[in-house]
Amino acid sequence: MNEGLVPRRYAKALYGFALEKGVQERVYTMMKSLVASFAANEGLQPTLANPYLGVADKTGLLMTAASAEKTDAVYADFLKLLAENRRLDMARDIALAYIGIYRKANGIHEVRVTSAYPLKPAESARLKALVERHLGKNAVVEFSEAVNPELIGGFTVAVGNERLDASLSNEFKQLRLNLSSK
Repeated sequence: MNEGLVPRRYAKALYGFALEKGVQERVYTMMKSLVASFAANEGLQPTLANPYLGVADKTGLLMTAASAEKTDAVYADFLKLLAENRRLDMARDIALAYIGIYRKANGIHEVRVTSAYPLKPAESARLKALVERHLGKNAVVEFSEAVNPELIGGFTVAVGNERLDASLSNEFKQLRLNLSSK
């Protein structure tokens, strides 16, 4: 994921400021909420880019989207900085960059499991244990699950740049390639 140079610089500054104040984990949680809000609401980005909407409305919108409280001074101050520099429309990219910086600094591995059907709790726990064993004893894992019926059966696991595809759709694809090459 390439967030760009400007968002990365703002994210590094925010991380440094949050670290200095001891609220880097809280800001991380808000950045994840902000990214989830952008993913859930396609109209959020165009709204932030709208020149007819006031700065106070935009910052209020970003406070709500990040599930921020009035006591979250670091985030509020950061939004003021973005508003002064006319960078509020970069909030999503800055949030993505911050998440990456935080995960790298804290050794957090994002694990995404996609299956054809919702996993049972026992299956989910077993997969999580296998991934943790693969990454090492002290690995910190953020585990997320998604359902994609196009997989037909099985699952895929993505850890950083590694991807394990144990889906039936992949097996059928491999079988088709093998049969067509003969």
